[in-house]
Amino acid sequence: MPVLRTFCRECYSEPEAVYDTLRQKGMDLITVSDHDSIGAAETLRGHPDFFLSEEVTCHLPSGNELHVGVYDILEYQHTEIQRRRDDLPRLVAYLNEQQLFHGVNHAFSALTGRRSLEDFVWLDGAFPGVEVRNGHLPERSNRLAERMAERTGKSKLGGSDAHALRSLGSVCTNVPGARNKAEFLAGLRQGRGEVEGGSGNFGRLTRDVLQIIAALMEEKPTARLLSPLIVAVPLVTLVNYLTEDLFARRWGSRWERRQGLERSAPTRGIRTAPGEASA
Repeated sequence: MPVLRTFCRECYSEPEAVYDTLRQKGMDLITVSDHDSIGAAETLRGHPDFFLSEEVTCHLPSGNELHVGVYDILEYQHTEIQRRRDDLPRLVAYLNEQQLFHGVNHAFSALTGRRSLEDFVWLDGAFPGVEVRNGHLPERSNRLAERMAERTGKSKLGGSDAHALRSLGSVCTNVPGARNKAEFLAGLRQGRGEVEGGSGNFGRLTRDVLQIIAALMEEKPTARLLSPLIVAVPLVTLVNYLTEDLFARRWGSRWERRQGLERSAPTRGIRTAPGEASA
């Protein structure tokens, strides 16, 4: 939200609370992918079912911004990733050299700003994985990402993109038959990942924003002076949600024309079988 974002954090969830919530929701494996940060590692590294990941803010050759999920990293790799994140070809080369599994996040979302047709050359070709289900994006954005994954033969990934505890685990990635982290990641590389959970909606987004504001006011009591702004939250989140849908409609149509997919039937949802390893 305008004004609030200048001093309000994106998330107030403590790492241990995140871990406990996901365990209660049945996750066999747990990872945290903060924006350009590995701060959760210090708290959670002792859990045998935890592995460290990161959402990397990088720039395409066009200058446009992109978020890339990189999974199961070490601290020195985080440092090297951050050194390269403003040079996408150099970053991708490093990820491949280190054999780090990675995927493009919310490819058809306005979260990272504008797009160009040139960007989709990179999105189609440079990443082994695609986030096909984001727990806070409209159905259209996710459906287009799933079509991209299927069209280009990429692994399918899902995540809740949760910035509040209640939304954790609303979407997860499963690998049938995986018994541990190594088998889980190997399954992702082989394209055997399946996604469980639904797309985002106006209600979930509004609820999470309100929870973040409540956490801000608890941490900084002086922020309660801005409480009258809370009445504007539903309007702001509605505008955000509609903007996301329009962005996906516009760039999805352009991508589909480029791929010759305008008349293709929509992709059906992915269903998950019981007894699968989840993260």
